[in-house]
Amino acid sequence: MAGPTTDALAWVVIGLFLSGALLRRRESDHARTATVAAWAVFAVFWAALVPHFAFVQRSFVEGFLSLVAVPASLYVGWLLYDGRDSLFVLSKAIAVMGVVYLPFETIPALTVAGLALPSPRHVLIAHTTAQTQWAMELLGYNPTLVEGDQGYLNTFKFVTDGGHTILFSIILACTGLGSIAIFVGLIAAVEAPLSRKLRALAIAVPIIYVLNIARTTFIGLMFGKQYMQWFVDEVLFLFGGTDPYKVSFYLSDRVISQVLAVVALVGVTYLVVRELPELVTIVEDVLYVITREEYDLREALDLPDPNEVGPGAD
Repeated sequence: MAGPTTDALAWVVIGLFLSGALLRRRESDHARTATVAAWAVFAVFWAALVPHFAFVQRSFVEGFLSLVAVPASLYVGWLLYDGRDSLFVLSKAIAVMGVVYLPFETIPALTVAGLALPSPRHVLIAHTTAQTQWAMELLGYNPTLVEGDQGYLNTFKFVTDGGHTILFSIILACTGLGSIAIFVGLIAAVEAPLSRKLRALAIAVPIIYVLNIARTTFIGLMFGKQYMQWFVDEVLFLFGGTDPYKVSFYLSDRVISQVLAVVALVGVTYLVVRELPELVTIVEDVLYVITREEYDLREALDLPDPNEVGPGAD
């Protein structure tokens, strides 16, 4: 997230999506209006994030996706307004995603009755940092753990052979929370037996968790040990950077990890859909928004009928 303004805007978006979902559940005539409004504000939210991802984070993947999300959100809102009711399921999924993610992004540390409570962000970052440190040590690396600019022990300190210090910090985006929130939202949004929803979560969450620790370990070591100092001038030009020591970071994180993350999400989605075929509706809607063509993925992927997927299907 880029800051307080986008944090506040995100809560507005999720509030509208939640309102639409509740009104839909009560069969209110205002459900469509609230949900269409949510998609319109969602477009504004993504537009506000484009400069942050493109110019501050210098992420081609995130910058491009946030830019594409602006017209895509407006298009989804228009389709919903025009009567594509299946998009209410995707809208509900986004509401749940926000409820899972935003507390970690926005709730600060608190003191209650003299007891200091760390922020949810701090707890999650500390856990991810500890697991990344364990993985690095397992591979034979022992960088020093130091306090980062957020006041947490979340930064790995490497020193190159030439004596240059490199700092690699674990932040909220490094925890895998975003991907986990996506699948929690998708799984919660569809109508299916609780037993199969829990099995779908049991597939998605551990895979994302393990892959995320592998990702932070990979980026940390590639950057900290300067293992990817390839095409230095060209990479700096492409990312608008000036620090040659960050080339390994740009390549390992902004290119390799982010592309592989998209591939991994597609793979996890396939595994989850095998357990929870009801999710096909959402995937088909997303594909329709992208291509403007209708798809029958249940037949194409040879998915089982939802009523025949093991115990708890009734």
